[in-house]
Amino acid sequence: MKGIVNASSPQVFILLSFSARPSLEPALFVAVSIFYVVSVVGNGVIILFSHVDVHLHTSMYFFLTNLSFLDICFTTSIVPQLLVNLWGPQKTISYRGCVVQFYISHWLGATECVLLAVMSYDRYAAICRPLHYTVIMHPQLCLGLAFASWLGGLTTSLVGSMLTMLLPLCGNNRIDHFFREMPLIMQLACVDTSLNELEMYLASFVFVVLPLGLILVSYGHIAQAVLKIRSAEGWRKAFNTCSSHLAVVSLFYGSIIFMYLQPAKSNSHEQGKFIALFYTVVTPMLNPLIYTLRNKDVKRALKHNLSENCRGFAGK
Repeated sequence: MKGIVNASSPQVFILLSFSARPSLEPALFVAVSIFYVVSVVGNGVIILFSHVDVHLHTSMYFFLTNLSFLDICFTTSIVPQLLVNLWGPQKTISYRGCVVQFYISHWLGATECVLLAVMSYDRYAAICRPLHYTVIMHPQLCLGLAFASWLGGLTTSLVGSMLTMLLPLCGNNRIDHFFREMPLIMQLACVDTSLNELEMYLASFVFVVLPLGLILVSYGHIAQAVLKIRSAEGWRKAFNTCSSHLAVVSLFYGSIIFMYLQPAKSNSHEQGKFIALFYTVVTPMLNPLIYTLRNKDVKRALKHNLSENCRGFAGK
């Protein structure tokens, strides 16, 4: 098998990206560059303030820190190569670089699916079990759930990516995308990919559909608890607690489900590329904005630390 793989695997891959629309590439380069910088800075700020502000040392912000770090890593695994492709005519990526990008992007994508489900359970405990919240979401459980999210994503990436990397491509090296997606590699393969498609659909069920189901169950219980609240203040607190997470879930799952639950032989390349661009570039940029603009604790921490820094700077 090793000889077959070596013989049939190209030394470089050509990522066609948006080359079919060359007039669009300069505008995309500028837009993606801005989104990437905002994403890294925004998520970095959340990580920083969640660490230094003692008021944010809770399970909610522990998971939010994990999400922010994950978003930085996810966009960094894809965007720099995309910018290189958009900047000039050279649109190649080495086989080794393509493999690394493939493993990391699938690892982080699967991890985010599980992590969002974990965060929904945290919101369920905060609203439905408020008196026992700190007992339920104790630090050891939070660490265990975060570790399980990262390990689960790594496991499915190793299995799925390995099966895909073993497919003989028979010299085919042109990928009509800006990064290496599993369904597109199956289209390049010169053998039957039924086993790989089955594995992809099973992984999609376990890491996309099942976590989404857990999220819906959690919010079903949350909705029942909220309907029992009589005061407007209680409704407002519940809305503030859940609205940011719900917005992030809607953005992420809305795009990811469309991408990975469609047939592997689908011909909607252009549509798929723009949807992939949304969840790899736009969504990680919006996440910190959503949590900053809609979360009073984060805004309070930002104002407090900025005012402290300004006073310290003025004192010097």
